[in-house]
Amino acid sequence: MRRAPLILGAGPAGASAAIVLACAGAAPQVIERHRDIPDALCGGFLSWRTLAALERLGVAADALNPARIGIVRLFAAGRMVEAPLPAPALAVSRRRLDTVLADVASAAGARIERGVTVRAIDDAGVRTADGATLTGEALFLASGKHDVRGAARPAAARGDDPTLGLRWRCQPAPALTHMVAGAIELHLVARGYVGIALQEDGSANVCMAIRRSRLDAAGDPAALLRELAAEAPALADRLAFVGDGGGAGDAIANVPYGWRATAGTAGRYRLGDQAAVIPSLAGEGIGIAVASGASAAAAWLRDGSAGAPAWQRGFARRAAAPLGWAGAVWRVAERPALAALLLPAARAGRVIPLVAALTRIDRAGR
Repeated sequence: MRRAPLILGAGPAGASAAIVLACAGAAPQVIERHRDIPDALCGGFLSWRTLAALERLGVAADALNPARIGIVRLFAAGRMVEAPLPAPALAVSRRRLDTVLADVASAAGARIERGVTVRAIDDAGVRTADGATLTGEALFLASGKHDVRGAARPAAARGDDPTLGLRWRCQPAPALTHMVAGAIELHLVARGYVGIALQEDGSANVCMAIRRSRLDAAGDPAALLRELAAEAPALADRLAFVGDGGGAGDAIANVPYGWRATAGTAGRYRLGDQAAVIPSLAGEGIGIAVASGASAAAAWLRDGSAGAPAWQRGFARRAAAPLGWAGAVWRVAERPALAALLLPAARAGRVIPLVAALTRIDRAGR
């Protein structure tokens, strides 16, 4: 009889794997470093294809957010265009998404243990802060952007001017709802962008990806927000709802956009951001997490621990084109004057469906 697989991380990637494994009777053990479910730093955008993938796992879209997003609103160099999305999408907080996924996984038979800090991964297994060593038939590494000693992504993937993620939460306000409701807004600024969408409780998630050099030049996040407000009036209208002058927010450093795990080892499946990191502008990060978790679990059920290397290579091939196209879009987007030249094409309805199609992860493959 096979031993239960071990899943490190209870976010969208780990929970998706847990659901598939548990529904097949594998009874996975999930360990998560956070004792309570956090509202992780994330744009929280779920595309129509991600919603379909979640539906197959038993997660209904309305359980996440009954409101839908139908348009994308693009701002660059003082210009703005609106364009319809190919199909309805939604925005959800990570706390809500992770809670619903965990409930489905637990109901299916997965065992989720919270408050377990992992110090390292080695040949003996997963070593925790309390001195224990955990093992399983296979390890599904789904620790998101948090690297673990012994399985860390290479530092070179971050580049010379790495991207930082910053996030603020704006409490529900009628004026802000009037501006943003029904849309995902992308405000393109020099060396970065700001995404804004309303989540399930009516609050606005203001999520920024910015080059470290720009934040360093500004001095601190509050000063950076003041700079952005001065150069982008429409963005300033939204940032007026950020409390504490922008001083209280969440941050994550050195996001390795474009990185993929192109090789694997037997018994270890890398999922989500541990498998592929797509520029967040594409809105496919959660899509990749769900797709990788579900397909890796299916690969283990079919091929066991020995199937991990082939699955990792196959998923890297699947992710190559979406990451490549998303990287190209990101390089244009962080140059607002250049991006503004493309806005008329977006209004005409040609650009958004094409970009959406090119940056989605496909369902097929090992």
